[in-house]
Amino acid sequence: MEGFEAHRGHLWGVAYRILGTTVDADDAVQETWLRWRQVDVREVDDERAYLTMVVSRICYDSLTSARSRRETYVGEWLPEPVVKELGPDERVAMDDSVSLALLAVMERLSPAERTSLVLHDVFALPYEEISRILGRSVDAVRQLASRARGRVQDYAPRRTSDRSAHLKVVEAFAAAATTGDLPALVAVLDPEVVWRADGGGVVTVALVPVVGAMKVARLLLGMVERWYVGMSAEFLEVNGAPGVVIRGADGGVDSVMAFTVADGRVTEIDVVRNPHKLRHV
Repeated sequence: MEGFEAHRGHLWGVAYRILGTTVDADDAVQETWLRWRQVDVREVDDERAYLTMVVSRICYDSLTSARSRRETYVGEWLPEPVVKELGPDERVAMDDSVSLALLAVMERLSPAERTSLVLHDVFALPYEEISRILGRSVDAVRQLASRARGRVQDYAPRRTSDRSAHLKVVEAFAAAATTGDLPALVAVLDPEVVWRADGGGVVTVALVPVVGAMKVARLLLGMVERWYVGMSAEFLEVNGAPGVVIRGADGGVDSVMAFTVADGRVTEIDVVRNPHKLRHV
């Protein structure tokens, strides 16, 4: 199965962008591997293309059923965060396609629109291949991708691609929050900043987005005041950009914060607190 392992990372990337959850992405890749075991690899001309087609079809079918579950979700639904150590090279361009903010926007799309957009715009699959995955005509797939692209452009937040600038703003945000400096915190927030939190009905969070620098700042400082002894915050990479992970005294993850930064200010904050979405962090 060495051939499959060479493509595992790519397949997981496809699955995560379509599904938005690490657990479902893991399951999709595992199912792809099980199906690959039944294939005579000598009959496959392009392993990567073939496996991409298989995992995409699995994800498309899974996403259709997942949407019904998300419609009954308590409060805001955010993707499961992918957390890594901050890399030493801050010049690396951030990957918009895995940002929590963009993945949240993609929840507005139908399964067919989302799959078409991800496969074509992110992974450069031809419309002809996508049509076979979705069982739609080439023209229909082209229209799906175009419609999805337009909706994403309408709702996707402005975002700097300068990693060092992003980190500088997040550091200023964290410094103001942890010291209780309200004026400094408001200054680093965009006047129309949006705070979204996902507790999944398991932990307490704001059930609807909070909008406005002063409202978000007061909400955050209220949270900091309630921190218990031993809680800590560290800078880590969250979905391809510098973010913050908050841990309890026992070292367990309490929440993961992802930031959208533009023009030197935080424009969006996505906070995942649902413990079921943090088990892999």
